[in-house]
Amino acid sequence: MPAGVCGCCGPLRPRYKRLVDNIFPEDPKDGLVKSDMEKLTFYAVSAPEKLDRIGAYLAERLSRDVVRHRYGYVVIAMEALDQLLMACHSQSIKPFVESFLHMVAKLLESREPDLQVLGTNSFVKFANIEEDTPSYHRRYDFFVSQFSAMCHSTHEDPETRSRIRVAGIKGLQGVVRKTVNDELQAIIWEPQHMDKLIPSMLFNMQDNDDSERAGEENPASLAESCFRELLGRAAYGNMNNAVRPVLVHLDNHRLWDPNDFAVSCFRIIMYSIQAQHSHHVIQQVLSHLDTHSKNTPRMRAGIVQVLLETVAIAAKGSIGPTVLEVFNTLLKHLRMSVDFELGDGSRRNSASSLSSTRTKESEERIVQNAIIQTIGFFGGNLPDYQRAEVMMFIMGKVPVYGTPCHTLDTVKIGHQGTKRIQMMLLSSLIMVTSGFKCKTICAGLPAAFLEPLCSISLMEDSELRQLVLEILHNIIDRHDNRAKLRGIRIIPNVAALKFKREKISKQDVVFMKKHGQQLYRHIYLGCKEEDNVQKNFELLFTALALITTELANEEVVIDLIRLSIALQEMALVNEESIPMFIRCGIMALVAAYLNFLSQMIAIPLFCQHVSKVIEMRNLDAPYLLPEHVFREKCVFPDSLERDDIALYFQTADLAEALALPGYNVERLGIPYIPQVTVLYTVGKILHRCKQASRDRLPRRSIVDTISLQVDIISINLPDQSQLAEEITFETLKKAIDTTGLEEQERERRRQVMEKFQKAPFEEIAAHCESKANMLHDRLAQIFELTIRPPPSPSGTVTVTSGHAQYQSVPVYEMKFPDLCVY
Repeated sequence: MPAGVCGCCGPLRPRYKRLVDNIFPEDPKDGLVKSDMEKLTFYAVSAPEKLDRIGAYLAERLSRDVVRHRYGYVVIAMEALDQLLMACHSQSIKPFVESFLHMVAKLLESREPDLQVLGTNSFVKFANIEEDTPSYHRRYDFFVSQFSAMCHSTHEDPETRSRIRVAGIKGLQGVVRKTVNDELQAIIWEPQHMDKLIPSMLFNMQDNDDSERAGEENPASLAESCFRELLGRAAYGNMNNAVRPVLVHLDNHRLWDPNDFAVSCFRIIMYSIQAQHSHHVIQQVLSHLDTHSKNTPRMRAGIVQVLLETVAIAAKGSIGPTVLEVFNTLLKHLRMSVDFELGDGSRRNSASSLSSTRTKESEERIVQNAIIQTIGFFGGNLPDYQRAEVMMFIMGKVPVYGTPCHTLDTVKIGHQGTKRIQMMLLSSLIMVTSGFKCKTICAGLPAAFLEPLCSISLMEDSELRQLVLEILHNIIDRHDNRAKLRGIRIIPNVAALKFKREKISKQDVVFMKKHGQQLYRHIYLGCKEEDNVQKNFELLFTALALITTELANEEVVIDLIRLSIALQEMALVNEESIPMFIRCGIMALVAAYLNFLSQMIAIPLFCQHVSKVIEMRNLDAPYLLPEHVFREKCVFPDSLERDDIALYFQTADLAEALALPGYNVERLGIPYIPQVTVLYTVGKILHRCKQASRDRLPRRSIVDTISLQVDIISINLPDQSQLAEEITFETLKKAIDTTGLEEQERERRRQVMEKFQKAPFEEIAAHCESKANMLHDRLAQIFELTIRPPPSPSGTVTVTSGHAQYQSVPVYEMKFPDLCVY
């Protein structure tokens, strides 16, 4: 009887338990019993309601085997689970998955590397299965934490450490694939999970010790692949949570200096995310730069260089509304860098900190250069319509003397800091305008941009004027003709250079009529600056040549010839005691330009006269030609003889040559006189009177608040009274006979010029002050009439003959708005 009872216990066990027990051999080395595994699989498919019990029983056996260290049976149990998971796709698989994940968690919690790798492989297989229905209650918090810990494995054996890290990365990749496409698992993008996922990948990308390994066996390459996949699946609202851990990781590991890894990371980010999300990354980097605005210069430079790489990629696609934000932030940090570089005067002059100050200044230069490169590169890759806005935005930040509307406060940084900011902003403008091809010159040089740009050209600093000229070249040169000029020289055959020209458009004609005088004045005043060097004259020659090829019609050609003759006259008369080198340089500039112009307009008599003068200079005065004047050993004369007319270009001969083709040469007889401003004239007077204080006081710093301008009205502009005059026979007769009016106009112009050139400074200042007082009186009258306090029953104060009087207004006489009456 006992034997019979014992024999009945086996058949009484549930069938699923007997099928599960049969798949385990007596010796675990024999592996899974395939025939019994097929029976178990058929049973699970036929009776899916038993899946949860099968899973629970397998989990029980696996837990027992793990505790008893029977790892062979653990491997068999996991293999059976994997096969059942792949074979069954019914609704009842949900409870089975819970048992499966519980067993995977048991393996990951063990300290045995083989079991951790085994559990990870099973989880990866599960992650690749597409479930028909979403899971409402399943969470992967434990797996994110455990796989992240495996990614940071510090096992003693390098081979084992690499295996664990690879398994951890694969596990994170499985979590990403399982969750990112499931709307119910959006919690994976929350900061607590991203703060584990992202640093784990970056840690392995950074620690590339196993570079010899290939493919999925290399933790660095596998982590990069997983990082790209994660970013590629990031939606619009998840970008900030995905990028912020990257910045934090770079901070914690001090990877901004050197920043090779940081640049590599953000290249991966920008190429992995969707193009329309690029501005999120830029905003994150900008805010990070603001956070570290007081850190070391090298760290800030590293962040700026990363921003450069970011915007370089983003500029090719969609960058959204962050264009001006990028430039505003960069300009702000540029100003801060100048502040840090200059510092307090006492600190800079201290002997104890002289070496450290020099080091800090050189490091700040690295930051400034990185910011300029970022501004220029970003602006240079923008569409033309956005580039024009950026040009206006940057110009609005440039400090310009005499215009208190600029946005950068230059009081604290002083003259040296102001010049530094001017230099850097103009350098960035050169990069932004490089390659800028505007259809009309009005779009590239609007009045709001041209006026402050020409104001900078009045600064007595040769480097600033060079930068202004290069900006003008970039904007005016729309056919890439500048490279063919190659400095200042007497070009023997201009036709061989094959300049590209188009017929000047109506918009460009209007621009030259409206703003041409500003360009001429900029060139005229820029020629006679005492600190000019060879490069200044080369850039001035290029500017004249580009205006000729891009913007010149017959009227502009006449104006340019008048400007050239005026420059020659200025060098000969020498009323302002210009050094001989500058005078000879102006003569060489005029010769080079008229030679270029004569071949462009191709008028034989004109070319003949220009060639004759150049030939005579070659024989008798080579110091008046560009090939000789800029040599180091060039010998200059004590004075220029005006009587030797063969060495100079004659207005009468040029007018005669231009009259034959039909040019309007009447205006050639009118000397070119630039419009002068009080800012320029007073600056020159102060410069002569205060040579002793030249190093202590900037030349034009005293005229920052002066903005009065004295216009010399051209002979072509009629008086307003003449416009309103009734047209009669007498007026027509007077209009035809204009010889007397021309003489009067010339005399008036001469008197005005003589007054500002020879009158004492006190007289000029009193004249300006009287006009300013008149303006203030008029404004006070207007404000008194328009801005008055509302009537009050308590009375209003009026001032009569210096005495205050109160006048009471009854309430019933006061007029209230309709909305105030109820």
